[in-house]
Amino acid sequence: MSKPTTFTAVLHKEEDMYIAECPEVGTVSQGETIEQAINNLKEATQLYLEEFPLEKEVRSIITTFEVPQVAEA
Repeated sequence: MSKPTTFTAVLHKEEDMYIAECPEVGTVSQGETIEQAINNLKEATQLYLEEFPLEKEVRSIITTFEVPQVAEA
């Protein structure tokens, strides 16, 4: 049995749904709760990887950056 691979989930809320994205693979899913969005993303990622296996381990680099505030007209 192979060791599970750890991926990153990036979430944001749009109206009444949470959107979850896996940047290493490019899969996206959604759910009404954070937990549901993550579980749906896990399922989508697993299905994707069954069809398109990773050739090498990919790790995302997560950071933050600032953008100057735009003056309102």
